[in-house]
Amino acid sequence: MITRRGFFKVLGGSVAGVVSLGGYAFAYEPLARLAITHYQLTPPGWTPGLKLRVVALADLHACEPWMSASRIAAICHKANELEGDVTVLLGDYAAGMNMVTQYVHSSQWSKALATLQAPLGVHAIMGNHDWWEDRTAQKNGGMETFGHRALADVGIPVYGNRAVRLEKDGRGFWLAGLEDQLALLPGRKWGRTQMLGLDDLEGTMAQVTDDAPVILLAHEPDIFPRVPERVSLTLSGHTHGGQIRLLGRSPIVPSRYGNRYAYGHMIEEGRNIIVSGGLGCSIAPVRFGVPPEIVVIDLG
Repeated sequence: MITRRGFFKVLGGSVAGVVSLGGYAFAYEPLARLAITHYQLTPPGWTPGLKLRVVALADLHACEPWMSASRIAAICHKANELEGDVTVLLGDYAAGMNMVTQYVHSSQWSKALATLQAPLGVHAIMGNHDWWEDRTAQKNGGMETFGHRALADVGIPVYGNRAVRLEKDGRGFWLAGLEDQLALLPGRKWGRTQMLGLDDLEGTMAQVTDDAPVILLAHEPDIFPRVPERVSLTLSGHTHGGQIRLLGRSPIVPSRYGNRYAYGHMIEEGRNIIVSGGLGCSIAPVRFGVPPEIVVIDLG
């Protein structure tokens, strides 16, 4: 039978453990860790002899103190060291939460992202928070956000339902980017009764004019069941791996498919998707079991 002294000793240890765990989840993992996650694959239909390294950054959610402009610049420096042939940005540059000491202006986070370098360029798509945080874009029901303009101003092309053909060593591939699937919020002030996406998968794929492999950038992975076999690889962010991940599962995932596309490399019917755990936080500044990461994919 446990004594009173023993009970309080166990209680004190439990409280200390909870405090330590909370400190790790709220401070150390979101702020101090940066993982480099590698994938290597040869998708169906990939061009023989085409060796391509893709470096992907997702979900920065720029804000103080969690993701300052200086931290973004440091992440970009690390990304450059990984020597990708092409670098892709998978959306959600805007903060996306209120637990901040200061918001980072788009002119600041875009300037930091402008330090990214890759032989075949840096290419970006938008995320839901980039649309949600822009009241003018919500009122207009589309067009562009301050994020579109900020990236364009520093020379980073943004793909809103657009595909472009690139080449490495004389072998071509397509980079296609979708506009966000959750872009427009519902609300009486916007004149909308439901959330609307601005993505056009069919129209984007129609721009692909030869049989070179296609890499599709789609912020939310929920579109993956509709992605045709013609696409060699889909790259997504948005979920943050659930921000809390235990034993390979996350209790809450912002996806109608739950854990199906929460994190990592999935293959369905021969089609490949990689979902990044992202870099920043949304809703609450907490991460546990899914540290901020830069994703590196070696294809071929």
